[in-house]
Amino acid sequence: MDDSCRHDFFAHPAPTLHRRYEALRAVFLDHRPLTEIAGQFGYRYGTLRNLVAQFRAQCRTGQIPPFSPPRLTDAPKEQHEITLQHNPIPKPRPIATNSF
Repeated sequence: MDDSCRHDFFAHPAPTLHRRYEALRAVFLDHRPLTEIAGQFGYRYGTLRNLVAQFRAQCRTGQIPPFSPPRLTDAPKEQHEITLQHNPIPKPRPIATNSF
């Protein structure tokens, strides 16, 4: 079976958040040099270095990185309440009826 398409999806990610995820993964799991990773994923060295610093800062403060969906088991209940307050679910509007 030819897996080149699936290989390219991971080796050469196009969406911004996917590229950022793969680059940070290469830094923290593969321990490759930043210059090599920056070249592979189309970042400048300084930009990648800033992404790494931001990711470390987010982890220190317990923030979920932007490419990760929120998981209810990761945060205390109070944090979920805050998140829900900032992203309220809109209530459905009543259907207007015209009586003729």
